[in-house]
Amino acid sequence: MNKEEYLKSANDMIYLIRCIVNDKKPSSDKVENINLENLYTVSSQHMLTSITAMALESAGIEDNSFTQAKGKAFRKIAVLDIERALLFQYLDSKGIWYMPLKGIVMKDYYPEYGMRQMSDNDILFDPKYRPAVKEYFESCGYETDEYGEGNHDVYFKAPVSNFEMHVGLFHQKHAKRFPTIYNYYQDVKDRLIKSESGSEYHFGREDFYLFMTAHEYKHYYGGGTGLRSVLDTYMFMKKFGDTLDMKYIEGELEKLGIAEFEHESRKLAMNLFGRAAPTGKNGRAANSLNEEERSMFEYIVFSGTYGNKENAVVNKINREGGKLKYVWGRIFPPLEKLKSDYPVFFKYKILIVFLPFYRFIKILTVSKKRVKRELKALSKH
Repeated sequence: MNKEEYLKSANDMIYLIRCIVNDKKPSSDKVENINLENLYTVSSQHMLTSITAMALESAGIEDNSFTQAKGKAFRKIAVLDIERALLFQYLDSKGIWYMPLKGIVMKDYYPEYGMRQMSDNDILFDPKYRPAVKEYFESCGYETDEYGEGNHDVYFKAPVSNFEMHVGLFHQKHAKRFPTIYNYYQDVKDRLIKSESGSEYHFGREDFYLFMTAHEYKHYYGGGTGLRSVLDTYMFMKKFGDTLDMKYIEGELEKLGIAEFEHESRKLAMNLFGRAAPTGKNGRAANSLNEEERSMFEYIVFSGTYGNKENAVVNKINREGGKLKYVWGRIFPPLEKLKSDYPVFFKYKILIVFLPFYRFIKILTVSKKRVKRELKALSKH
């Protein structure tokens, strides 16, 4: 699929999603020429296969790949819901405060169950109980994929149950890249509201939107972010936009340094998914965007759900002032990089002489594909 074909399928997907979230039936003349194979590829890369499948069904179109993807999405959400409820029972019983994050909350703002796909359960909790939570997961048959190395621990149990247990909302490495955001979200518990029962906390609506936007900004200026995050913005504003304290939000956005980004990303969300969004030929809402909006749109479209390595490399080269500085920093990581990515070597600095050998072995075993993508991105820059 070339770039033009990819954009066409992305616009077809946007049209279908815009119809279903605004309770409209897709027009038959706008769906008859859709390439379902390309549409499936694009929707998969943006983690929007389930909602696209529902939109196709509303237009009387059924496709085996979409039907299976929707079924898998439903099953995964159900498993994550069950496992999350069990975890919350444990945390409540131990008096450990916690807060569900991101997709756990956002999925309930979509019109139907299963529309908003999830990759994992993201939960913030009291850092003091990190060892106890690890013990809980391992006693329940989970494998520990990451522990004690960053701002979250990762637990997985086959076939689809995945948890990211956060002790902070942003990684230590973001202290240098996004210092204002990183500092703003230190001691975040002071901003939280306690739920009526148990040990659960939550953001107020305005603060939830602020964090959602800050999280999107982090991805956007890292490796990029996909259309699901744009759709999340639209769904949140569609549900709560008229009741939000925008004066408070605008003030906090200025403190975070992301006011312009929020304005542009929210405008793009409303343009793409809003009920009155112009459609153009074949339902292509993106045809109505101005030059700056189209640039943002295409960057997001070609990023996929969580961004891509090429975006990450290019953005970092631009931040660090050139390709040579980037390469030097990758070969000889600074101390703050050691602290965040190689905490054992940072703690026991006598081991640093062995770090190149450790990294080389890691490249040959677990990071081969990632390194190939990075080298490819460097060669293109």
